[in-house]
Amino acid sequence: MEGLSAANCRAKGGSPGFKVAILGAAGGIGQPLAMLMKMNPLVSVLHLYDVANTPGVTADISHMDTGAVVRGFLGPQQLEDALTGMDLVVIPAGVPRKPGMTRDDLFNINAGIVKTLCEGIAKCCPKAIVNIISNPVNSTVPIAAEVFKMAGTFDPRRLLGVTMLDVVRANTFVAEVLGLDPREVDVPVVGGHAGVTILPLLSQIKPPCSFTPAETEYLTSRIQNGGTEVVEAKAGAGSATLSMAYAAVKFADACLHGLRGDAAIIQCAFVFSQACILNILMLKFLCSLYMLTSHNFILEHWQLGGS
Repeated sequence: MEGLSAANCRAKGGSPGFKVAILGAAGGIGQPLAMLMKMNPLVSVLHLYDVANTPGVTADISHMDTGAVVRGFLGPQQLEDALTGMDLVVIPAGVPRKPGMTRDDLFNINAGIVKTLCEGIAKCCPKAIVNIISNPVNSTVPIAAEVFKMAGTFDPRRLLGVTMLDVVRANTFVAEVLGLDPREVDVPVVGGHAGVTILPLLSQIKPPCSFTPAETEYLTSRIQNGGTEVVEAKAGAGSATLSMAYAAVKFADACLHGLRGDAAIIQCAFVFSQACILNILMLKFLCSLYMLTSHNFILEHWQLGGS
């Protein structure tokens, strides 16, 4: 039909829900993440941003017959358009870890990328919930916080480092040892998101279970080194992308349910530490269990039982 194109059709948001932006949507994590977010019924508008290849990814995903309307944005000149009016921003942008690289090796590259993207968020959607995936999360989340502080928009309740992959791995590995369905297992993982800072609380899992010392040592080591396991298995072809996208969408979905007002949405996240506020610890950021609620998106620290 003359004059009609995808760009000027009437779709403004095919379903009631939230507006979500993915920054780094054409990358190894970003593409499966974008596909899974397109399937989420809580998403009405999905903005896909990257510095390359966004048009192709956008065209591909936009053909899926789900409610969310998909729009693509390419390059720094379109970053502000990608971010304006967003409720949730998910950031998988950055380079992946390669064999022999530590998370510290990623810092010099990914820190600058996260800084630039967060400057755009501070300007265009300062009230959005921000989920940071870009590694090293232990460092990129504090960098994002400093950017928001400089802009006068920092709200510790809205800046969340995504450590859900540690939880997903813990659930899977524990289920394998116990012979259970991973969907029935819930292992809280606290601390940080790198190596020995990853602390699976095996004494707090649901359903309650006990482990031998050998099982505890095996599970703790495998959970802490899950990322390295994938990097080595891919032999230079990348890092954990598919499982990370799955975990990121699982966490993003929890955030959207919290925004919607659903009760008792409890997840692990790397956030500004309440212990630091109370002068108990010097750590400014820490991964712990939090309840996500709709009242100004309050992060309520969730107390664990005795170990």
